[in-house]
Amino acid sequence: MPVPQTDPIIVAPTPMPLRADDSIDHDKLARNTERWLKTDLSGFVVVSYGGEELHFGEPDKLAAVKTVSQAHRGEKFVIAGIDTPSPTEAIRLANLYAEAGADMVRVRIPGAARNGRAGGGAIEYYEEVTKGSPVPVVVIHQPRTGLNPDATPEEVGQITALDNVFAYIISLNYRWECRIPSFIADGVKLWTCNGSIVLPGGMMGANGACLFFGNWGPQLVKRILELSMDGRFEEANKIQQSMTHADFLGMSWGVAALKSGLNMLGFEATVPRKPTAPLTREQEAQLREAFIECGLMKE
Repeated sequence: MPVPQTDPIIVAPTPMPLRADDSIDHDKLARNTERWLKTDLSGFVVVSYGGEELHFGEPDKLAAVKTVSQAHRGEKFVIAGIDTPSPTEAIRLANLYAEAGADMVRVRIPGAARNGRAGGGAIEYYEEVTKGSPVPVVVIHQPRTGLNPDATPEEVGQITALDNVFAYIISLNYRWECRIPSFIADGVKLWTCNGSIVLPGGMMGANGACLFFGNWGPQLVKRILELSMDGRFEEANKIQQSMTHADFLGMSWGVAALKSGLNMLGFEATVPRKPTAPLTREQEAQLREAFIECGLMKE
C-alpha cells in the first residue's frame, strides 16, 4: 500500500518488544504490527523515541525496519527515524533504511546552538538530505529547549518547499508553531506531535499526527482531527479532554508507560530496555483508570 493521500494520517513511534536477554523479540514485533493493521493507525515510525532509539545500534534498527516492513504486508507504511547533524550520515542512513523497507525517513532539524551552524544551515542541511534520500523526507522539529527553536518560520517554509519533503511535524512549542502554517509549502502535510495537543494542532490546521498516543488510541486521534478539519471543535474537545489524562501519564513516565499501556491493551510490548525501569503497580493502576476514562478500556 502506498502512503495514503487521504487525511488525516496517523503514525506513531513503534516500541521494540524485548526477550529476556534484552534483545529485540522480532516475533512479538511482527505480531504487534499485525495487530495494528486492524486499527486506524496509518503507519509506523521505527527507530524513534518510542522505539528507544538511543538504546539500540544500527544493526538492530535496520532489522526492526525490515521486520515491520515485512509484517504489514503492504497494508501500511514505514517511516524510519534519523537524528544526526551530518547530512552525509543522514543520506547514508536513508539509503540503508530504504533498502530495509522504509517508505519514508523522519529527519530531525539539527540544533543550531549544539552544532554551531551558521545562519541558513538548516536549509543547506535539508537541501543535501532531500536530494540524497531515495525516499520522501518528513521534517520534525524537536528543539532540546522548548523556547529555543532550531529554525525560523521562514527557514521551515524554505525547507518544506524543497522537493521530496512529505510532511512537517510541529514541536511542543505551540505558541511558536502557530506561525508555521503561514509559511509551510503547499502540498506538504502538517502533523501535530502530542496527544494533549491534537485539538490545538487541528485548530492550527494540522491534517495528521505523529505521536506516542497513536499506539494506544489511533481512532481517538483520527476522530479529533476529522472533526477539527470539519470545524466541529466542540465535539472534538470532548474527545480531547477524555484522553488528556492518559497522555499526561504517558508523557510523564515515557517508554515504560507506552509499553505498559500496550500490554494492557493486548499487545506484546514487554518492558523497557535496561536501565529504564518498568512502571510500578501503582502507576499501572493509574494508567488503567486513565484508559477507562477515555474509553480505551472498560471498567
